[in-house]
Amino acid sequence: MDKLSQLRAMIAVVADTGDINAIRQFTPLDATTNPSLLLKAAQQTEYASLIDQAIAFASAQGGSSDEQKALCCDHLAASIGREILQIVPGRISTEVDARLSFDTAATLERARRLMDLYAQMGVAPERVLIKVASTWEGIKAAEVLEREGVHCNLTLLFSFAQARACADAGVTLISPFVGRILDWYLQNTDATAYAPEEDPGVQSVRRIYQYYKEHGYDTTVMGASFRNTGQIEALAGCDSLTISPDLLAQLADDSGELPRALTPVSASKTDAAMSESEFRFAHNDDAMAHEKLGEGIRKFVVDQIALERQLEARAKSAETA
Repeated sequence: MDKLSQLRAMIAVVADTGDINAIRQFTPLDATTNPSLLLKAAQQTEYASLIDQAIAFASAQGGSSDEQKALCCDHLAASIGREILQIVPGRISTEVDARLSFDTAATLERARRLMDLYAQMGVAPERVLIKVASTWEGIKAAEVLEREGVHCNLTLLFSFAQARACADAGVTLISPFVGRILDWYLQNTDATAYAPEEDPGVQSVRRIYQYYKEHGYDTTVMGASFRNTGQIEALAGCDSLTISPDLLAQLADDSGELPRALTPVSASKTDAAMSESEFRFAHNDDAMAHEKLGEGIRKFVVDQIALERQLEARAKSAETA
């Protein structure tokens, strides 16, 4: 049995892509998208009709140019999500505009709109996870959304403080970024490589997983942003892992044995909820997490703007055709 099959026998395997063909090839349980992946997907011919539909929908709603661009992007994200849900049996994660990461009210508004768009497309709410950056404001928005029955995936998670606050908020799922944590340590220390067991990204997810199980939290831990299959294998047994197509292919081509690395334990501890000041101090005290959260938001914003410009250019081209 190949390692991908062995991994699927242990945990939920999620495809970290918006590429329909890759999803068909690897048949994951769920799929995740983000602005970077949507930007890549929008350049594929398979999505041309969805882009045109999104442009027409946004134009028909009226409003300012900025409002139409934002609505067009949301409609496209939901449309691609709907297409992916025709293939995967589980859920799709769709991300709120990263520019709203520090605005709870605006995050709530956009999340509700995404869910409304999905509803208009006939997608049941239980098949959608709304992705929100793990800022304090994003976590508070997710707490409200969860009470409203909207399930959330808290992304760009790098610190233990973020993980604790997400569990306190009762979010459905978190996505700790394994590879980006490794990137920071390789860039900011004397280390040139890490064995999987010593990888700081792997160790971060293991600590979070253990804490959640010991304290009886229901929040799913889904490792994300992998750089190599060694990181994935070191987290075999985690609740879920979202994996890029190239790494899925490597696992599928490897017939070696894949032992379970993480095993759940019975809840035996309790802990008080973090206050906002405790969260902000603890997160800020982690230089890696503080830097990578800001960097991640900035990168997603760059790709969000690039996507808007691409859609705007296509709309103008259609007008002059």
